[in-house]
Amino acid sequence: QVQVLESGGGLVQAGGSLKLSCTASGLTFDDSSMGWFRQAPGKQREAVACISWSGGATYLAESVKDRVNVSRDVAKKTLYLQMNNLEFEDTAMYYCAADSLAVVVPDTCSEHMFDHWGQGILVTVSS
Repeated sequence: QVQVLESGGGLVQAGGSLKLSCTASGLTFDDSSMGWFRQAPGKQREAVACISWSGGATYLAESVKDRVNVSRDVAKKTLYLQMNNLEFEDTAMYYCAADSLAVVVPDTCSEHMFDHWGQGILVTVSS
């Protein structure tokens, strides 16, 4: 059984930084592409950042590409999302997703590529 678990969310002031972590068990981490998605109240879920199984390809949403970095630590089987200069509009539930069949390329990442999802973690940015 695949389990995906996010951590690191919370309340942060605008302009601050936050680093989210995600662990995935029950699948071969080394072979799995992964992604971060978010859903703000009243809005659809959107891709924030995705990374291929090898780490060689990453996708960053246009709205955050200058402020976030996605990385993975294979030894720790952990995915990270470093977010800097946070804005009020970054307030959302953040979800981690993983799938061994997802193909991440720099200009495309969609929730439909991923079968395994975490429960989500709340990030609140105060203005």
